[in-house]
Amino acid sequence: MSTYKYQRVLLKLSGEALMGDQAFGIDPKVPQRLAEEIKPVWEDGVQVAVVVGGGNIFRGIQGAAAGMDRAQGDNMGMLATVINALSLQDCFERNGMDCRVMSAIEMHQVCETYIRRRAIRHLEKGRIVIFAAGTGNPYFTTDTAAALRACEIGAEVLMKATKVDGIYDADPVTHPEATKFDTITYKEVLARDLKVMDATATALCHDNKMPIMVFDMGQNGVFMSALAGENVGTTVIEEDQA
Repeated sequence: MSTYKYQRVLLKLSGEALMGDQAFGIDPKVPQRLAEEIKPVWEDGVQVAVVVGGGNIFRGIQGAAAGMDRAQGDNMGMLATVINALSLQDCFERNGMDCRVMSAIEMHQVCETYIRRRAIRHLEKGRIVIFAAGTGNPYFTTDTAAALRACEIGAEVLMKATKVDGIYDADPVTHPEATKFDTITYKEVLARDLKVMDATATALCHDNKMPIMVFDMGQNGVFMSALAGENVGTTVIEEDQA
């Protein structure tokens, strides 16, 4: 465990990542690969919490764009994150990893209700905790939920797994000449409108001095490398650390 820079982390996964090569839903190969990435560091004693999105099943903002009531659409999106969380829990447990799902919306028959002190106790007991249903409120993204939970549980870093290997000054898919940052400040992320996370999540991390690490979870062993403090992806830091 001493080989790791961080001892308690929150990993943010997008719902879209769970689709894999599919157009919708959950590709079973993706949770399995996540389990294989997380298990070695979990076995070494690192405390791991996870927040997962729901965009592979339903996105409230898209529903609103089609005429649906935004709050209703967001409620549906939060329920989609619970489906994803239960899928991850099932896969983790089949891989021998002790895991709890805690939902911001009460649903006692399928998972625990989120209580901050209980979540911290699960982590201290060596259980992976998956936070579902976002913040429990419409109009907030799961990025904001990840920032909120990371601060609440006293995580040392918020790790956002994406499809690109860090933060660039432009979209590297459409701009091959885009420059990647090794580190960048919260203020610069907001000023440049870089879409690392939504502005509410970035501001919450800034206010609470929560580092954000952005990296490509598709690279084998990257989670362990990131936890060890190796230079993978991009880290969002305070101005006085830049």
